[in-house]
Amino acid sequence: MTERTESAVRLVILLAIAAIAAMAGAAAFTHVHDLSVAHGQPNWIGWANAVAVELMTIYLGLELRARRRAGRPVGLVGSLLVAFALLSLAAQVAEAHPSVGGWVVAAVPSLAFLALVKVVLSNAPVTPPAVEPDQPDAYRYEEPADATEVEPVRPTVPPPPIVPAALPPRAVQTNRPHVVGIIR
Repeated sequence: MTERTESAVRLVILLAIAAIAAMAGAAAFTHVHDLSVAHGQPNWIGWANAVAVELMTIYLGLELRARRRAGRPVGLVGSLLVAFALLSLAAQVAEAHPSVGGWVVAAVPSLAFLALVKVVLSNAPVTPPAVEPDQPDAYRYEEPADATEVEPVRPTVPPPPIVPAALPPRAVQTNRPHVVGIIR
């Protein structure tokens, strides 16, 4: 493909990802919000719950990717990701018509959102391996070159002795008792 065609394909993919994310995210946010409000939460708390559940799923996906790349443990983050994904999915299904078809259709936005996050986060940029400069072998020993000029060794002069500084005279009169912390 030409460079122009490749750029067009990437733009179409980016637009498709943005559209899927926007629609699936809006549906997932709305279902979590509606479920929260239906169970007695005020409107703003319903939106706060939606933001917490849906954005934690995205954050945990990003954190999981970063930890895997760094070689750090992913157990807790993976468990939290599954828990928040199940919360989102539960909100989708709870708002659905009570039938298998209703549950499947209601689960689509949450599953599409999770699949999109997984696909986008699993795409690692292809980078060519870094060219390492030639470095000497750690076990190789090279003979030093013959020195033609050697600087003469100068004798070291010992430092002068340290003399303690004279202490200042006492600031407190000797006939007055010295009490720390009490002001008279």
